[in-house]
This record gives sequence, C-alpha cells and structure tokens, in this order.
Amino acid sequence: MNPKQVGAFGENIACYYLKNKGYRILDRNYSRKWVQGPQKGEIDIIVKKKKTISFVEVKTIASPAYSGGGYLPEDKVNFQKQKQLKKIAQNWLTEKKISLESRWQIDVVSIKVDLNSKKAKIRHFENTVC
Repeated sequence: MNPKQVGAFGENIACYYLKNKGYRILDRNYSRKWVQGPQKGEIDIIVKKKKTISFVEVKTIASPAYSGGGYLPEDKVNFQKQKQLKKIAQNWLTEKKISLESRWQIDVVSIKVDLNSKKAKIRHFENTVC
C-alpha cells in the first residue's frame, strides 16, 4: 500500500470505530484553501456525539508487526498541525452557520495496522487542542 492508500484505509477504520462508539458522521475530508497563500487544509472526519462536534485527525501507520520506526502515529500532530486544524474547524462551523461558542473539540485517532494479521490498534485522544 502507498501512503495515500494507508491514510484512506485508516480513515475507514476510524469511521467504523467512531460509529461503534456512538458518534454520527457529519462530514469527511473537508478541505479549505486559504484566500492568501497556497496552503490547503483538511479535516479527515467530522462527527457529533450528544451535543459536541468533534473534528477528527486520523494518523495511521501500516506495517508488518506494527514497526513504526520509533514514533507513534499521533506524534505527527504537532503544534503547527493543531493550529491548522483549529482554523479549519472554525471555518467549517462558520460555513455551516454553527456558532463558534457551541461545543466542539479536536480529536486525534491513532491507528497502527499490522498488514500481515489484518489487525489494528486504535487510540482515541479526545479534545487534544487548546
């Protein structure tokens, strides 16, 4: 699998996981190109549970026996990425005419997939960005 396929596979696993945890999928792969500059941002999955909207960033590592090269998938969500996610989340809320004062958060779903056994280890970090 190439990195793009691994990412899409991980997002599908995350959707299945979140649905089983009682979340309702509102949107997937929401992207926004900024007015200034070439940067484009994306939120992998947007879900709602009870009254809270969660903007979910999915990070996936796929390999035989989970060898991730010494890092965890969630390590890829650095301060710059968190800042970008917050900006895109606020844009989505504004676009959907939902108050920025409503209950929302940014979550990270970390997935390690063993391609040989077809098993995944999933970790869900809720409300990860301040």
